[in-house]
Amino acid sequence: MLIIHKKPFNMGALLGVSFFMVLFLIFSPLFGGKNGLEYSDDLFNKLSKGSSYFIPKLTEEVKKFSGKNIGVTLKLDKPEVVEKTAKVLMVAGAQVGVQGSEVRIGADLGKMLSVVIKDSDAMYHNDAQKVAAAYGLEATEVMSLWWGVLTKMDKELKKDKKVEESNVVSEVTKKGIEPAFNFFGIEAQRVSDKAGTMIGLLVFYVLYTMWWGYAIFYMFDGIGLSMKKAKVKKEV
Repeated sequence: MLIIHKKPFNMGALLGVSFFMVLFLIFSPLFGGKNGLEYSDDLFNKLSKGSSYFIPKLTEEVKKFSGKNIGVTLKLDKPEVVEKTAKVLMVAGAQVGVQGSEVRIGADLGKMLSVVIKDSDAMYHNDAQKVAAAYGLEATEVMSLWWGVLTKMDKELKKDKKVEESNVVSEVTKKGIEPAFNFFGIEAQRVSDKAGTMIGLLVFYVLYTMWWGYAIFYMFDGIGLSMKKAKVKKEV
């Protein structure tokens, strides 16, 4: 390889070598037994969970539906979960009828959703034992069953043009069950408590990306490859 400009090439080589040295450190378990990617991923998961706690707001919204009775029939996709689904619903105070893969539900909507919110709150705080003890099932399975029930219930309520009821069911599903299930086992942290670390990681990511870009730029310049504005051809 012919090096035309030694100074920029050496600068690019130095940046390239140091880039890979830092990359080696990033993939080393130097952050409490985790490598850099695992540490940053874990941190952002904790911060995401910390900003996904909507239980107090949901609790207030659900109170408006206390005493609001609904009746829906849900056809479950998996026949093997019918009995477990019926059990979960009955623990929540609903009246349940089962026929094949169909589950008929009669319930006080506010009361039932309040139970779902309490389960979601327990799971959000990683208290799986509390949920498991109430139903005699694995806590994650309970939340999965609730998700299935409320998702189908939302669709049925929409078909019956019960907009307010379907909206609150959808809110509890998205802001109660899903964060509780998806972030289960993760410790929640507030962004304000880790603002310095988070900003530092973002700044490092930008600078590290530029680091490699300049390494390539200088090395290419050193071997005589550079970008120039094309000359405009003039017609004679």
